[in-house]
Amino acid sequence: MESNVSHEDWKTCFAQLAPALLLFARRWTNSRADAEDVVQEAFVRFWRRQHSLENRGLLYAAVRSAALDRLRSEQRRNRREATAALEQVDYCEPIFTPEDEGQGLLAAAVERLPNEQREVVFLKIWNELTFAEIAVALEISPNTAASRYRYALGSLKKILQPHE
Repeated sequence: MESNVSHEDWKTCFAQLAPALLLFARRWTNSRADAEDVVQEAFVRFWRRQHSLENRGLLYAAVRSAALDRLRSEQRRNRREATAALEQVDYCEPIFTPEDEGQGLLAAAVERLPNEQREVVFLKIWNELTFAEIAVALEISPNTAASRYRYALGSLKKILQPHE
């Protein structure tokens, strides 16, 4: 620990190293602003622990640690937001009360679909979501949602098509 380093020494050190630290931090951040926040946070941690200004390797380690902490935090937040969005979707599986034989056959055919396709059909038809909204809800790409829907419709056609 170094106790005789002045405030000006820290400011000078930060001014000299900041550009290189920013470049290093950009490897783990989405924007320059995020990189600047990471460098500032790391430098403050480094300063509070009274590390030697000569120990630049430890300063770079502090930047890396702060950047990875931020990245993990963003990933956790994204997962929480995706879960919250999924919970907010007005999703309900339709309850079929067959009024005629055709509706009963359709209900049985939908139940025979693989779960992944059945989910997309329910969200698309009964909840009127777009493929983009389905993609967010199911954490898949919009193209995957569209493909599952197309495969589901093909399967339903085969199941419901009268045999000749």
